This record gives sequence, structure tokens and C-alpha cells, in this order.
Amino acid sequence: MLDVRHLNVRHGPAQLLFDVSFSANAGEVLVLVGRNGAGKSTTLKALIGLLPDVSGELRFDGRSIAGLTPHEIARRGLGYVPEERRVFTGLTVAENLEVGRIPSRAQVSDAPHWSVARVCELFPRLGEMLDRPGGQMSGGEQQMLTIARTLLGNPKAILLDEPSEGLAPIVVERIAESVRALKREGLCVVLSEQNLTFARAIADRAVVIERGIVRFAGDFAVLEADAVWRDRYLAA
Repeated sequence: MLDVRHLNVRHGPAQLLFDVSFSANAGEVLVLVGRNGAGKSTTLKALIGLLPDVSGELRFDGRSIAGLTPHEIARRGLGYVPEERRVFTGLTVAENLEVGRIPSRAQVSDAPHWSVARVCELFPRLGEMLDRPGGQMSGGEQQMLTIARTLLGNPKAILLDEPSEGLAPIVVERIAESVRALKREGLCVVLSEQNLTFARAIADRAVVIERGIVRFAGDFAVLEADAVWRDRYLAA
């Protein structure tokens, strides 16, 4: 579903990513893990077309997305949930969800079809507050709303940037349940994460990034079982 080969990202004179390569499949959860500043969020932003100085081979659903704009990539079925959430605080929950249902973003063939009713089944709390302004929601509720809004574009794959950051444990478990549900729907899920407890609950495979370089790519269980890898690249 998603194939990344020799991804390099520069910001002015500084190089942020160095020949990053990995793949992710439909019905799979791939977690990018590493310390703060390792390059995880940069990788996701490069995939969705938000960074200007990017090189390498980026293929999604069998077609190249290298050089496309974010809206062109979204129309092909790649959804993105940013770390900052970016809820429209002056709009209600229902109005925020409508933003994700713009027809130009929703016509993706062979993708699961999402409606407001379905995302409210995934996140029942949203169904209880459809008339509430986004600015009056908690951080966890805003995270649920941002994921739901992205799903209403009917993506075939979704990128989640630090979805558990700053959330209470009970909310983190709700987000984990939703990610597992997306996997069952056949979506390809790629997320960046520092919370290993959360990653452990959802991940099939992991990519460890350190200083912009892939240090490990493989089954999450293999990473977990190797204390040397954990201590070297994941310890705080």
C-alpha cells in the first residue's frame, strides 16, 4: 500500500532524513518509534507533501506520489492526522466532520466508506456532542474528532502523528481501540509514537528512527524482545 525508498529531507543547509526506507501494507499497523526529534513527524509530513525539499521514491497504492501537493495526495486516499489536531474551534463537531466530507476528497475507490453515523460508532463520545464547538472539547475529544474527520474522506491509508501525546490513559486506550478497528477495516495505518505502551498495544511492525536514519525495521515483537535495541534507541 505504501512504499518508501531512499527518502531524504532537507531544511536549508540541514539534512533531516537520510535514505529512509520502509513499506506498510493494507490491514497493518506500522509504528515509527524513536526519541523526540528523531525524524518521525518529518517522515509523515514528507509523505503527505507538506515539506518542500524532499527526494526519493514514494509510492502509494501502486502509484508515485512524489512531488504531489497535499490535496492531490489526499484525493488519492492517503489521510493525515497532524500532531497539532487543528480542530476548527469555532465550528461545531458536526461542522468539523462536514469538512472531511468534501466530495473531491471522498471519491476514493475500494476504500471503506465512512459516514457520520459510523465514526460516531467508532467514537461514541462524538455522537453526544455534535452541536458542541470544537474549542469547548478536551484534548482527547479533539483527537477523536480529528481522526473521525479524516476518516470521512474515505482514506485507504491513514497517517497519525503522535496520537497519544498528552492524553489521559483511558483516552489513550480508546484511541488504541479505534486503531485496531481501522486495521480490521483493512486500512493501512502508519503512526509516529513515543509512548511504547501505546505502540505495543497496536503495532504489527516497527521502524526505529534515530537522527533521521532507520536503525531497525521489522516485527514489533522482535524489537520488544531485544533489550539492546530498546536501551540503545528507545530509552529516555
